[in-house]
Amino acid sequence: MSQTPNPNPNPKPNSSPLTTATATATTTRARKKAYRESAEGVLRRELDLCSKRGDLAEALRLYDSARAASVPLSLHHYNVLLYLCCSSSSSSPDLDRGFEILRHMAADPSVAPNEATFTSAARLAAAKRDPALAFDLVRRMAAAGIPPRLRSYGPALFGFCDAGDLAGAHAVEAHMAASGVAPEEPELAALLAANARAGDGGHVYRVLHRLRSVVRVVSERTAEIAERWFGSEAAAEAGVEEWDEEKVREGVANGGGGWHGQGWLGKGPWSLGRSEMDEDGVCRRCAERLVCIDIDPSETEDFAKSLAALASQREVKADFLGFQEWLERNGPFDAVIDAANVGLYNQKNFSFFQLNSVVNGMRQMSRSNKLPLIVLHSRRVKGGPADAPNNKKLIESWRRAGALYATPPGSNDDWYWLYAAVSCRSLVVTNDEMRDHLFQLLGTSFFPRWKEKHQVRLTFSRRGPAFHMPPPYSRVIQESEGGSWHIPTLTGDDIEAPRQWICATRNTIRASSRPPSRLSQMGW
Repeated sequence: MSQTPNPNPNPKPNSSPLTTATATATTTRARKKAYRESAEGVLRRELDLCSKRGDLAEALRLYDSARAASVPLSLHHYNVLLYLCCSSSSSSPDLDRGFEILRHMAADPSVAPNEATFTSAARLAAAKRDPALAFDLVRRMAAAGIPPRLRSYGPALFGFCDAGDLAGAHAVEAHMAASGVAPEEPELAALLAANARAGDGGHVYRVLHRLRSVVRVVSERTAEIAERWFGSEAAAEAGVEEWDEEKVREGVANGGGGWHGQGWLGKGPWSLGRSEMDEDGVCRRCAERLVCIDIDPSETEDFAKSLAALASQREVKADFLGFQEWLERNGPFDAVIDAANVGLYNQKNFSFFQLNSVVNGMRQMSRSNKLPLIVLHSRRVKGGPADAPNNKKLIESWRRAGALYATPPGSNDDWYWLYAAVSCRSLVVTNDEMRDHLFQLLGTSFFPRWKEKHQVRLTFSRRGPAFHMPPPYSRVIQESEGGSWHIPTLTGDDIEAPRQWICATRNTIRASSRPPSRLSQMGW
């Protein structure tokens, strides 16, 4: 029997995974190219350029041309146009065009608004001096299941505050709280100014305490608002002449120190001025001593865990886990040194001599006489100054003592020294102001308080390093048992230029409720 020959003796499958992936990628590229070259894609690209330049006139021309040509508009197109309309000079024609675009968008069934849409609409309403409409838009956003953000509330809140509509401003504030949105200094400053202008002492008191809990030091603008309040007739009238001192003391104890929250104490004009604190936290103007507000140990533990989680996300996980294990074996340490910051302080080239002087100085101050932990990037321990014979011996001695940790290539050593200092509950020696993106990730609640109590800063002279230890008092708004107030400002945060504080006291405050002055404590 003859067999029919197979025309393809080596048959291949119809498609391999590689062929499928290649075809998919080709299709995706073709689809993207087609969109870029379509009328919608060209419009998006040109509108994005208008947004970058702030060119509203050209954006509106493009919009009108697109509508005349029946070009479909996407959510992105609308949001760029609305953003430009509410970011312009707020002239009436521009605002009117913004509302016109909103109406066209609402009539387009293919487009669903998002948070950016509602926020731009609220800004348009506020620019039209209609904060009620801006607030209504935020409520509609929430009702539609779109969580409002802080920026969503700003137009309504600032609009009500500027108009002196306290009921509206307080309603927005309450809605923010119900939505879990926390105000920051600009929002609290606006509320403070509006309530102060209205002479509402109760709400001024409440907002000052919100500032105390949210903002540790206030900007110059907020400081001036507070000073205007304390200098006003309404502030002189706010308060009581008699109060329960025991209740005030209980309030201070329950609040952790530094405030009592029982309302304005005393009556009459306030004595107001700018002041500084001496090294013991005694006000140079009124001789009142500020207190140190303790950090809850459980907060520190939670912070260390969250810090480790963040570091593991941004560093190579195995590297950071290895560091944690190393720290368990070699720690704890009384102090941690940001060695790159110390070795390069006022230096063009890294100085091991300068770093060693700080290491020895911290060791002498240590209760255990143990070397501090030196965190240094691996590129600093090989090559360059590290190869000098004396420096080699120094590096090796730190290694043998278990006091040097070289962070791996490609790492950010800030994560390592910060985690070590937090987990060991130790001091950290650095002049880094800790304000860049990494530290912003840590939030504004716990981290500033921790930094204030643990950062040691440095200056150098011919005699060697001078260590500027954490202050024995908390740099935060404080309300004393006697009713006086001290508000730290951003002005002066330097070793040579002390921080400026607003000092507000009353002549009617009872002498018995004042803490003893520094001189009287010394027996003078």
